[in-house]
Amino acid sequence: MYNNYNLVLGENAIVPLIDGRKVRYVNLDNAATTPAFKKVVEDLLDFLPYYSSIHRGMGYKSQVSTKLYDDGRKVVAKFVGADLNNSSVIFVKNTTEAINKLSNMLYNKYKDDIILSTEMEHHSNDLPWRKFKLEHVKIDNHGKLCLNDLEERLKKHGGKVKLVAVTGASNVTGYKNDIHYIARIAHKYGAKILVDGAQLVPHAPVNVKAIDSEEHIDYLVFSAHKMYAPFGIGVLIGAKDELENLPPDYSGGGTVDVVTLDSVKWLHTPEKDESGSPNVVGVVALTSAIKTLDKLGMKNIEEYENRLLKHAIRSLQRVKGLNMYCSDCNKNVSIITFNVDGMYHETVAKILSYEFGIGVRSGCFCAHPYIQRLLNISEEEVKKISKLAGSRPGMVRISFGIYNTLEEVDYFVYAIKKIISNKESYLKKYKN
Repeated sequence: MYNNYNLVLGENAIVPLIDGRKVRYVNLDNAATTPAFKKVVEDLLDFLPYYSSIHRGMGYKSQVSTKLYDDGRKVVAKFVGADLNNSSVIFVKNTTEAINKLSNMLYNKYKDDIILSTEMEHHSNDLPWRKFKLEHVKIDNHGKLCLNDLEERLKKHGGKVKLVAVTGASNVTGYKNDIHYIARIAHKYGAKILVDGAQLVPHAPVNVKAIDSEEHIDYLVFSAHKMYAPFGIGVLIGAKDELENLPPDYSGGGTVDVVTLDSVKWLHTPEKDESGSPNVVGVVALTSAIKTLDKLGMKNIEEYENRLLKHAIRSLQRVKGLNMYCSDCNKNVSIITFNVDGMYHETVAKILSYEFGIGVRSGCFCAHPYIQRLLNISEEEVKKISKLAGSRPGMVRISFGIYNTLEEVDYFVYAIKKIISNKESYLKKYKN
């Protein structure tokens, strides 16, 4: 469907195989980073002759750059249903920086209170909160969040939980959390909610809802490089009144209104929270990508990728010698993780690349505790493994974008079947 639009750069890239043949590259590693939209590159080439520093510059190029940068906030806000009258859109490098920035800014305010994260989080939505009093909401045996455990913890702590930090969609299993239901539970007990939208925002419609709604998402973070816009930009969206009263985590140029040798008067958010020279190019790229996604329609994108996901899961379920770690197609973004019996995950990924020209990811995907639970690895085993060099537990992950096709899914399934049927010869050829 979408490949007919000729959307992304590198869609027809030719790569070498280990035997010297050349094939068209099949990229099934979109959960890590997507290729760039062609329209993004076109818009950047149009902008770059006018690229300049923003804010306070009176030159024409500076005025053009400033307008595009500031207008980017409006585009981002509209894309996720945020109201700039009471929400601040802060530009950062990526999701990881957004979460670290927020945790640093909130530390003095909440250091004596409790933060809830979950056992299914990416490290970026876990580690920054460990300087607080942190608890992890449990997952069930299928890797899904236990909402009863979430509410029990909120109830038990009686208002001491100030923030629930939860992923919108897992980067391991693709499972989507019901973020608005979680928001209702959190708000019921006086907590706010942060949604890590890195895997959700590029693949499904997201609406933070009105600030007075029980389902309002208090904080949303996501990265442009996972939504067809490279050049290092990310977003932190949060309540303007709260962010306004928090000191910036970084100080310096661009954050201040007036400075004397003895005092500092900060600018208002979001300017006070964007120290140094802002990434104008990144904002132009993200703005362009969002406009393309809007034109295609996020609901259409979600439905198309779900079609790819269902086709892949149905096909892989018929393959013997394969273990998958996700199954609920209707509540997933387009991610599948698996292992081949008797083969190391990294070896499978190498064979897919070297023999078939298919790009996938392998390992623990920056979510070690979640992988350990899914693979049923005990704490004692983890301690033993951590002392050993070499092979580590993990999985193979494929993830689809809007430009992938059913034919590419079929080619991938063909490759997996061939790997399994020729397992012994491949194992000799590719030793761990």
